[in-house]
Amino acid sequence: MPRLTDTTTLARNRARAKGATFLHEDVRDEVNERLTEVNRSFTNIAIVTGFPDFWRKTFPAATIVPDEEVLNLQPGAHDLVIHALALHWANDPVGQIIQCKRALRPDGLFLGALFGGQTLHELRACLAEAEAAVTGGLSPRVLPMGEIRDLGGLLQRAGFALPVADSFTRTVLYRDLWHLMHDLRAMGEGNALDARLRTATPRAVFTDAAQRYTHAYGVDDKIKASFEMVFLTGWAPHDSQQKPLRPGSAVQRLADALNAPEIVLPQTKGDA
Repeated sequence: MPRLTDTTTLARNRARAKGATFLHEDVRDEVNERLTEVNRSFTNIAIVTGFPDFWRKTFPAATIVPDEEVLNLQPGAHDLVIHALALHWANDPVGQIIQCKRALRPDGLFLGALFGGQTLHELRACLAEAEAAVTGGLSPRVLPMGEIRDLGGLLQRAGFALPVADSFTRTVLYRDLWHLMHDLRAMGEGNALDARLRTATPRAVFTDAAQRYTHAYGVDDKIKASFEMVFLTGWAPHDSQQKPLRPGSAVQRLADALNAPEIVLPQTKGDA
């Protein structure tokens, strides 16, 4: 299977990241809010992340492990595993989620946060158009990220109970394309694609892309960039959890439950 991510470059990008943690702050706040809604105390938490210092401040008692291909998690050791804004870089996202599930006790909770498919769609489009116009070709520049329906399916493939995938989009304003790219480097989210171009890009590509970006996505004197944050929630299976009824096992008609008259539709010639 071809590799998506050059993990050496990703580690270097993260080591050079400086201060732009606002998206991690968004994820932290959302995680805390969701844990409050669960109304359960978690005593053995593990966090998978490429930014251990940030997450250790939020969960000082948690076990922090890097998002390596083989996660350093003990089977059945945790009642909560958080995969914190790193899963989009995984070469094997299903494998990552399965390893998180194995680390959970029965009825343990998995929370995964990652960038979704609409993230930086503006930048992706403008760079592609500019590179095609200037050089006559295309090269991988923005990480391809999964759509929410596909990402939710990963939970089912991993065997989680009660799987849920949802998202929200954070729109950020920047002065120009150069400001956005600077911020991406400060986040540690620069281009770490294994198939990326390894030679210098002509400056004319970025100049053209900047003009296209301002024209298509300008807001007053700034440009907008979208960050879709997808949250994956699943529970390690346990007998106490709610389970769907078998088809045909209902003991009450829906019409009776709604106190509404039942309308029998006439058969057509094609009905059996």
